[in-house]
Amino acid sequence: MDKTTLHIGAAGELLVQFKLLKYGIDSARMTTDSGIDLVAYSPKDRTAYTIQVKTKEKPTGAGGTGKNALGWFLSDNTPAQLVALVDLESENVWLFEIEDFRKKAQQKSGKNIMQLYMYTEEPRKTKHEYSKVSDFHEYLIDKQIHKLIPQ
Repeated sequence: MDKTTLHIGAAGELLVQFKLLKYGIDSARMTTDSGIDLVAYSPKDRTAYTIQVKTKEKPTGAGGTGKNALGWFLSDNTPAQLVALVDLESENVWLFEIEDFRKKAQQKSGKNIMQLYMYTEEPRKTKHEYSKVSDFHEYLIDKQIHKLIPQ
């Protein structure tokens, strides 16, 4: 059976939940899609955090024929506080506060859609300071979790 986008999205959400649980943070999937996929709870500060999860199964050629990249689209009016970006192939998860995502997104459309992408292969040249996977190392969930959700 082929994986559908529903399978890929669910796998991404479960991977984020697994990584949160490793840090003692409980989370639950939402039953409907209203721009929030997970709610995580920090017992330390007794606060719930909303998370939008965006998942890619694997890198693809940028623009269809370019260097391999991961790219995630997000509505600029998302109600979530945090955005988790998932690459299932590498099992990497990057975690952003929504404002950081807005600043790092390299493309913004007139329809309030943002795109953040990461080249997995060395691009020839790019005008963006953040464009390669290695540029986003500080946003890996293992590096961000302590700053964003108290444990």
